[in-house]
Amino acid sequence: MSEPCDLSARAVLSGFASKELSPVEVVRSCIDRINALNPVVNAVVALDEKKVLEDARFVEQQIMSGDTRGLLHGLPVAIKDLQATEGLTTTYGTDFFRDHVPNRDDGIVARIRSAGGIILCKTNIPEMSIGANTINRLFGATGNPYSPDLTCGGSSGGSAVAVATGMAPLATGSDHGGSLRIPASFCGVIGHRATPGVVPHEGRTITQTNYSLQGPMARNVDDVALLLAVIATRDNSSRFDPMSFPLDAHDFVALDHLGLSGLEIGVTADFGGLLVSEETRSEFRKRIDFLDDAGARIRPIDIDLTSAVDADWHLRADIFATQYHRDIDAFDDTFNPNVFRSYETALNSTVLEIAKARRQQVDLFRSFAAVFDDVDVVLCPGASVQPFP
Repeated sequence: MSEPCDLSARAVLSGFASKELSPVEVVRSCIDRINALNPVVNAVVALDEKKVLEDARFVEQQIMSGDTRGLLHGLPVAIKDLQATEGLTTTYGTDFFRDHVPNRDDGIVARIRSAGGIILCKTNIPEMSIGANTINRLFGATGNPYSPDLTCGGSSGGSAVAVATGMAPLATGSDHGGSLRIPASFCGVIGHRATPGVVPHEGRTITQTNYSLQGPMARNVDDVALLLAVIATRDNSSRFDPMSFPLDAHDFVALDHLGLSGLEIGVTADFGGLLVSEETRSEFRKRIDFLDDAGARIRPIDIDLTSAVDADWHLRADIFATQYHRDIDAFDDTFNPNVFRSYETALNSTVLEIAKARRQQVDLFRSFAAVFDDVDVVLCPGASVQPFP
């Protein structure tokens, strides 16, 4: 029989409605799973068991009396350690914030609480969430749920592992250049990078950039949609995100299920020649064959995004200079080298080089958007390599 922590978020909510499950029971199950597996995978970096159980008991009284407060009422949610949680340590994966306990929630966390969610724990990230491998000097490395000696990806690696192992049914993440998608791919869960501005991000440090955003993680698409409906809700903090736009997030709760029969799927293993391992290509072909057999219409797409690598490097550097120029002098030489390299690239780039990268980004966007004139979706590998040591 499945433990409560192994159930989907929607199954847990059904259990609450039928009184077959209680929030305390589910939270205890999640805590037990964390205590059992975290010494092996190192996904959770902050957990206040006493406070979480107090919150669960309070919510349980509400639910049992028929007082339902929101879409997530009673569900435990793991929070990426990049997102501030009132009263619970938030380190950003760096020793500089080892003892930092925020006195307020970030907007994404506040929206989860407002929807009745229980903040369960914080999950590991690379230092300042910069990197495709979840490791830092403060907490160490997070292991893959299927083979802990291999990487779980990054930067939302702790969240992906927490969801994959049943530590939590839902988790938050963020994504700049794959930080939701890479760990989801490596850990066999769902990480959704929505259109920039769908999930309000009041901490954005640069206007009109479609790079950094926040998003949901879960073990299935329905649960991802449930969490997205909450974190995409417009609230008072939304007005501080210049990318945010009017949206009825509740529409995400009941997405139509789309059959594969007749679906036009554009496929590419490498977007015109980007480096992808042969093992990844082989596994990708197997998935394409499966979709073909299921009735989808498979169509290889002809698109070349290889120039995106150079454009991305300059744009990334520009963003890092904006984000870190006030603090860079306070960091010592043991700080995340990814930050220093990107920052130094910005200092050594000319205005014209960055301007050309911005123009190239728009050209690439338009060429990619044109692909959807002929297909419904584009399918590609979630990562270019398999999990590595």
